[in-house]
Amino acid sequence: MARDKAKRPADKKKAKAKAKEDDVVLRSHEWFGKAGMDGFHHRSWMKNQGLPHHLFDGRPVIGICNTWSELTPCNAHFRLLAERVKRGVYEAGGFPLEFPVMSLGETLMRPSTMMFRNLASMDVEESIRANPIDGVVLLVGCDKTTPALVMGAASCDLPTIVVSGGPMLNGRFRGESIGSGTHVWKFVEAVKRGDMTNADFQEAEACMSRSPGHCMTMGTASTMASMMEAVGLALPSNAAIPAADSRRNTLAHMAGRRAVDMVREDLRMSKILTRHAFENAVRTNGAIGGSTNAVVHLMAIAGRIGIKLKLEDWDELGRDVPCLVNLMPSGQYLMEDFYYAGGLPVVLKELGEAGILHRRAKTANGQSIWKNVKDAVCYERDVIHAYDTPFKTHGGICVLRGNLAPGGAVIKPSAASPELMQHRGRAVVFEDIDDYKARIDNPKLDIDESCVMVMKNCGPKGYPGFSEVGNMALPAKLLKKGVTDMVRVSDARMSGTAYGTVVLHTAPEAAVGGPLALVRDGDMIELDVANRRLHLDVSEEVLEERRASWTAPEVPERGYWRMYHEHVMQADTGCDFDFLVGGSGAPVPRESH
Repeated sequence: MARDKAKRPADKKKAKAKAKEDDVVLRSHEWFGKAGMDGFHHRSWMKNQGLPHHLFDGRPVIGICNTWSELTPCNAHFRLLAERVKRGVYEAGGFPLEFPVMSLGETLMRPSTMMFRNLASMDVEESIRANPIDGVVLLVGCDKTTPALVMGAASCDLPTIVVSGGPMLNGRFRGESIGSGTHVWKFVEAVKRGDMTNADFQEAEACMSRSPGHCMTMGTASTMASMMEAVGLALPSNAAIPAADSRRNTLAHMAGRRAVDMVREDLRMSKILTRHAFENAVRTNGAIGGSTNAVVHLMAIAGRIGIKLKLEDWDELGRDVPCLVNLMPSGQYLMEDFYYAGGLPVVLKELGEAGILHRRAKTANGQSIWKNVKDAVCYERDVIHAYDTPFKTHGGICVLRGNLAPGGAVIKPSAASPELMQHRGRAVVFEDIDDYKARIDNPKLDIDESCVMVMKNCGPKGYPGFSEVGNMALPAKLLKKGVTDMVRVSDARMSGTAYGTVVLHTAPEAAVGGPLALVRDGDMIELDVANRRLHLDVSEEVLEERRASWTAPEVPERGYWRMYHEHVMQADTGCDFDFLVGGSGAPVPRESH
């Protein structure tokens, strides 16, 4: 009798869970569960793929949103990853259906993958909304595939889990660890100085990219994979398992299993992507020395799910977060080392013990984020430092304001030179990226190391596409003198693999008439990071005279570029399209006739 009573609480819990599961209405039933012509029509055509009838018996349909493409090298191994997800879905009693969406390859696409992030998100949203899908697994990797897929899925708000493709194995070149992106800039500078031959430069190419996966530095791809783990949309350790490691396939398998249960629990994105989840991500970005690109991506995702995340939040939440992770471009190691040291769970545990992690935030595996990480162990403190003995004191993104950036600008202190964080210098102005490329290595260019390099017309509308050109390479003549850093200001972005004292995302951008458009050679610019100030030392009267003579760039004539130009928002609000902010869920579309 006592044993029966002891079982009752567990039995009640199981019964309650079963009742909740029975209450979940599957969208796919409207396609596959009907009798008569409609059900016949939908099931019959699916059966031409050799699918047995029992798959249509009311089990959850899990859409596997795949960004595989041979034009996206970071994601070129996703066919295998998708098969692993399918195993997990079948194992848990679900019905997996893979579908392709636009793939954004950072390494090849022009003028910028950022220009197509919102387009890909529309592809994802409408693919989910229009098809018999109950839950979604998002296969992401290369920089913009993560925010694009999450933005699109967030607008539908179905149970969703993220699987990142994982970083490449560490690059190795003549006994040295080399990081994708980070060492490209270093090698280019070495060639300009005459310290590296073109033959050596070419040899380093294969040494850098020697396995499947995305950048193995803490660039934007690794940052966004970390952000997905921090907000709770991915399983623990998603961020750092190398793409070539068998444990990446295991994670994909387990994500497939979990996606089925998420549908049965009705664990939608909106139940995970709360304000607390985004605050956890902002602080995590500081702790890992993450990419400045996370700013525009997380704000765009927050906008889709209905959470107010402002530019100031990055400063207020991340200002005092130290950088714990000694990874390139801010440090020494790479993502493979990060994984072996314990990965992101160790970082989250450090934040939790420091009292700046919302421990009760829910995650995709159904547990709180604290339960996921409280037992994490660090195996290498030179890679992941403790909170009270950080790698660098300041890791968060700093938000600057002033008459040069009334809408704000950002800088990444962990990648900057401390001696340049307070600086006043003469502006050397490039009107756009083409002007920069044409003049930067001209020996007659009037520039020295005290100057401030300024580049215009590379913001959301300007390039177009908000390209990663803000980390302007220094003039060859200064590199040969041994100069390694200068203050640079632009309305552009920069690669998360880049480094330097670089002010980015200056808003409003030059292409819409922001103050940056009015800067001229010889103007004095003041940078004061400690006081969050970016000031153009020119009187308002002079600026008004310049503003009167400013003319806007030409508007694209047609197609997606025209739509992009007309609807993209500014950097300080996430660069989404104005008509995509917010979501409308994923109701069953009207039947076709």
